Amino acid sequence: MIILSILFFVTALLYSSVGFGGGSTYLALLLIWGLPYSIFPLIALSCNIIVVSGNCFNYIRAGNLNFKLLLPFFIGSIPLAFIGGSLPIDKKIFEILLFIVLTIAGLLLLLKFKSYDDPKKVYRKIPFFFSVIIGCILGLISGIVGIGGGIFLSPILFLLNVAKPKQIVTGASLFILINSFFGILGQLTKTQTFEGLLNYWFLLLVVLVGGQIGNILNLKIFPTRILALITSGLVLFVAIRIGYRIFI
Repeated sequence: MIILSILFFVTALLYSSVGFGGGSTYLALLLIWGLPYSIFPLIALSCNIIVVSGNCFNYIRAGNLNFKLLLPFFIGSIPLAFIGGSLPIDKKIFEILLFIVLTIAGLLLLLKFKSYDDPKKVYRKIPFFFSVIIGCILGLISGIVGIGGGIFLSPILFLLNVAKPKQIVTGASLFILINSFFGILGQLTKTQTFEGLLNYWFLLLVVLVGGQIGNILNLKIFPTRILALITSGLVLFVAIRIGYRIFI
């Protein structure tokens, strides 16, 4: 478990540096290590909450929250994250979904990593209904797989050019926090309890430390675009590892 703890630490450090929680990679690591499948979502979502809580506090305190932009996404995602979390899913289907999620997320990050330090003067407004639909889709995926969804929301918002980079990173962090919370509530409807989570308390501890260090890297040391590029490489590497497990 020492190696797994180190990998959770590194994941939290890298993901938090670009405003994410790391849920998709935690899930992949748990799958590779062969831990009980039933506890996967609770561990990943709990780690998400621990990591992005620090992000949200620091980013919002710095004045980077654009709640008007996020509101329609939350309207769509919150109920669907709960519903998705409550749905039972076969382990084989879960593995395939996780592979798809990691691959798409890694490619989106790779394509848009430069946007994290590329502020523009003019931003678009997207229709309220369109934002709600995106929120619904991301919320459902988040709940079913056991992630926060911010790793998708952030590149989408950059692609649509709707806000300043720091506002998008802040929005992704808050999106992950809220969806992870409601995803856990959905998971608890499937006879899940927090009792099994206590057996893996050390994973929660290492992501807390890693998340705080990642915040420092982002705020004071490395350019966000470099951290986003490194994170995309990590996501794609894990996706390849999961793909090899499934198809080879």
